Amino acid sequence: MQIEELQRLHFYQTSPHPCSYLEGLEARTIFLDPAVPVSRALYSRLVTVGFRRSGAHLYRPACDQCQACLSCRIRVQDFVANKRFRRIWKRNQDLHSRQLSHLDDPAFFALYCRYIDVRHAGGDMHPPSREQYHSFIETRSDSTQFHAFYLQDTLVALAVMDELDHGLSAMYSFFDPQLHSRSLGSFMILWQIERARSLELPYVYLGYWIKECEKMRYKTDFRPLELLLNDKWVLLG
Repeated sequence: MQIEELQRLHFYQTSPHPCSYLEGLEARTIFLDPAVPVSRALYSRLVTVGFRRSGAHLYRPACDQCQACLSCRIRVQDFVANKRFRRIWKRNQDLHSRQLSHLDDPAFFALYCRYIDVRHAGGDMHPPSREQYHSFIETRSDSTQFHAFYLQDTLVALAVMDELDHGLSAMYSFFDPQLHSRSLGSFMILWQIERARSLELPYVYLGYWIKECEKMRYKTDFRPLELLLNDKWVLLG
């Protein structure tokens, strides 16, 4: 997207607030005006300049003194699974996926609550609530897909992704926190890489990466990985 195109859009900026990722720092965020109609083409262009979707909103960090949040994306065609990823993929071949048109089944919300309670206790998303689930997980764009993963008839994981013009945006995933040995978080990224490959889409977008944030370190395991630095996508060395 050209600078001139961005300037024609309307954005809102938040007041400074405590950073969710780096302790002691303040963050600011810019949001696309919710009144602006968001086509798949516009959404796709905004993602290439660092925007991300959260529920009904498209946003990007705009912190005054920090540029630690870097958009990252996997090069799908060049990705080759290492031994650990091959083991994870093989370990989960007994799962099957279903694409969903909605998330009305109470089992999805119950799984989300178990995941947040165990994996994100004490974080911004804890405790989980129905309102939070609706605004963050259920609210969708025209590009959104829901994919549930089952072990026989038992729900074990769910992935929310947006199919864009040039890739899949991995919006969020959650899974049964008791199934440690399956590494379901990594498996769902691997699954999305393969889905993007089958759709002939060049990238899987993983949102933001922060070098100093331990919880985001897993993203750099999926190489080749590109980072958005100074408005240019560069390969992580």
